Amino acid sequence: MSNVAAGAPDGNEPRKAGSLPVPKSKRGLKGFFNEVGREMKKVSWPTKSETNRLTGVVLAVCGLVVAILTAMSYAFETITNLITRGSI
Repeated sequence: MSNVAAGAPDGNEPRKAGSLPVPKSKRGLKGFFNEVGREMKKVSWPTKSETNRLTGVVLAVCGLVVAILTAMSYAFETITNLITRGSI
């Protein structure tokens, strides 16, 4: 039987519940920003037309959600008023 604690990646210390593993970095703040710069060069940015198209999709979906929620609010208000006023 092994003495390795459950959840410990290297067997030295047991991992605390709910803790995330943090990579060890000894490069400091300058190394961090250098790595961020390298990763940003790998990003494939959308074209202007694609950005405009996707912005339109987002605004249309937001408008649709607003319309649905407004209709539901009106329907529930009407039903609640009918029930509480005793009209049924």
